[in-house]
Amino acid sequence: MIHAVTSDLPSFKSLTFRPGLNVLIAEKSAGANDRQSRNGAGKTSFVELIHFLFGGRAKPESIFRSDTLSAATFEAQIDLGGHTVSVARSGSKPSRIRVLGAAEQWPIPPVIDDKTGYLVLSNENWKTNLGALLFGLPLDPDPQRRFAPAFRSLFSYFARRQGSGGFARHTQHSGQQQTWDQQVAVSYLLGLEAGIAQEFQETRAQEKAMGELRKAAKQGDLGRFYGNAADFRTRLAVAQTRARRLRGQIEAFNVVPEFAEMEREATEITLAITALNNDNLIDRELIDQLTAALDDERPPATDDVGRLYAEAGVVLPGTVGRRFEEVAQFHAAIVRNRRAHLSSEIDAAEARIIVRDGERAELDRRRGQLMGILQSGGALEHYNRLQEEVGRAEANVETLRQQLDIAERIESTKVQLEIERARLLQALQNDFHERDSVVEEAIVLFEELSNALYEQAGSLTIAPTANGPTFDVKIDSQRSKGISNMQIFCFDMMLATLATRRGLGPGFLIHDSHLFDGVDTRQVAKALQLGADQAEAQGFQYLVTMNSDALPKEGFREGFDIHAFVNPTVLTDELRTGGLFGVHFE
Repeated sequence: MIHAVTSDLPSFKSLTFRPGLNVLIAEKSAGANDRQSRNGAGKTSFVELIHFLFGGRAKPESIFRSDTLSAATFEAQIDLGGHTVSVARSGSKPSRIRVLGAAEQWPIPPVIDDKTGYLVLSNENWKTNLGALLFGLPLDPDPQRRFAPAFRSLFSYFARRQGSGGFARHTQHSGQQQTWDQQVAVSYLLGLEAGIAQEFQETRAQEKAMGELRKAAKQGDLGRFYGNAADFRTRLAVAQTRARRLRGQIEAFNVVPEFAEMEREATEITLAITALNNDNLIDRELIDQLTAALDDERPPATDDVGRLYAEAGVVLPGTVGRRFEEVAQFHAAIVRNRRAHLSSEIDAAEARIIVRDGERAELDRRRGQLMGILQSGGALEHYNRLQEEVGRAEANVETLRQQLDIAERIESTKVQLEIERARLLQALQNDFHERDSVVEEAIVLFEELSNALYEQAGSLTIAPTANGPTFDVKIDSQRSKGISNMQIFCFDMMLATLATRRGLGPGFLIHDSHLFDGVDTRQVAKALQLGADQAEAQGFQYLVTMNSDALPKEGFREGFDIHAFVNPTVLTDELRTGGLFGVHFE
């Protein structure tokens, strides 16, 4: 329960509250024209101030850290832990909470500030205390279990904020609130097993991680080959075989230090042998020609000349006959010389061939040595290239092995998560069955609350699904903005009632005037009346902010005086001093 809200800001309008319904009114100031609005009177800022005092984040853009308000300290007198205490916080030191009152029994007691003498504690410890004292949350949540109920999330259902999108859906207290947090928080406040909703979110987180893993597996060099585990297993087997073959080659590889030099020498020898063969061929052709010429060399036939002259009847003198003999001898000498020359040429050619054959045999022997060495190994460059190829092949094997591992994990985890979802659905169904009285109480209470507003009662459906618990509400004509807001009213009133019955909650429920926008005046009257009755019956406060002209004048039951619940402090639309803080924000 909130007893009072004050500040050391002189212009601040101190507020006091009583049990049950409290209506904080914003009126038109005297002489106000049509252009003046009560939007800045401080109705919504009052909700922001309550959040600020109950550990809400104080971002740099927060009004409490503005130049106008940062020096001010705001204080609330509240019931906490069985005692009435005062807590104060300022925008200049938003991480520190000042405490006045019996706080020694708190889970984390405040300590005395040596400089000021005040009892103080950090805002984080303040929220931990509030979580433990108002909602029974553990001081040290199990670090192995994420997505646990958090004080700030639970508290926000008791003080929705328009600026955070708190009036969009009944299960969502802000536009940023995720589905899992809604499931966990509502389950906890209703008295269902919130741990199952936590496990559902854990499963979704693992599914998301698997999705990211699958996405990562599709990227990179092997992304285009992405497939299932069986595909990767086949590719890995082929790649491993190739890598082993290359590794075997490199292990048997013999590096020849002067491989290139030997290769060059072998090439030169081959060219030299070819040249020798060509020369031998030329000499053999020369020998054939010389041998033919030698065979053709014969002395002239002088007897034929003498017989020719005798047949012609010419008697040659003796000197002529001697002359013929001398000529024949001369020619015979020439033929002998010619034959001797040809023979010597043939001998010379044959000698050269023999020499070349010897050289060729020696070169051929050397070439054989070189080829033997070259064929037994390879050059260092070849070895290095082979080594690089082995590295690429083995890297490919490792990548495929990782891809296979990922694919197997994805397939295995997918099956496990499907099993886990089925298990959680079964656990949720069992929990709903075991806590049937809790579910029934919530359903019946929502129906009673909605039936108090409309002729035809609305309904709350709490269902176990494969995606966790759902909490759907329905009131006829729910597409209407006003009806949608009344769904939220009934849902919040139900949560506040059930939480109070279980000894949980801050002891109050706050509704900003925005909740009643678009709502028929008759339903507004019934809602205020219902809030007053429910708060009185269950023992919590129902704090409402509203413009004076939106306050219904009729529609209440006989004897119900709404003005008896109006807070004595009235806000106005007066620009500089009429609002809650009594200052003008530029």
